[in-house]
Amino acid sequence: MRITDTALPGVKIIEPTYHEDYRGYYAETYSVSRFAEHGFDKIFVQDNHAYTFKKDTIRGIHFQNNPVPQTKLVRVTAGAIWDVVVDLRSDSPHFKKWIAVVLSAQNKKQIWVPAGFGHAILTLTDDCEVLYKVDNLYDPSLDRAIQWNDPDIAITWPISKPIISQKDINAPFLAESDVNFSIKENGT
Repeated sequence: MRITDTALPGVKIIEPTYHEDYRGYYAETYSVSRFAEHGFDKIFVQDNHAYTFKKDTIRGIHFQNNPVPQTKLVRVTAGAIWDVVVDLRSDSPHFKKWIAVVLSAQNKKQIWVPAGFGHAILTLTDDCEVLYKVDNLYDPSLDRAIQWNDPDIAITWPISKPIISQKDINAPFLAESDVNFSIKENGT
């Protein structure tokens, strides 16, 4: 397994080792003990599977607020996405900074998104399947979103007219959000 740091502390790109032969391939994409050897101390309690029909669809910027935030381990099993992570910890020197990485079925990369960060995706192909693990169960009362095009975050999306859900259209801007993350409470 290869682990690469990103410009946002705690956000990591993970490349599992794939064993290929004439039949196909095999990989261990998550093991609590192997991940612990690399300093990842979360145990995942829920797996999520998102399928998106059309290229140019944005989902996000999503997060689950304290006191039950979610760390995510995200990968793509069909298609390709432009995966975006935003630091939402108000006392962080990286507050409102973001990174983006292409995750695809072909490159087999995963991204570790710690609690305290927002997450969004842009589908780069039709028929995208995104699988992600979370370390806390979904709590609808803490489910939040921020506008995908918030000018304070200023993500440079490689698209001008995305497909957006009604939930994301109605999401507040960061300045109007009740996001409650901090380094003290959410670490990194």
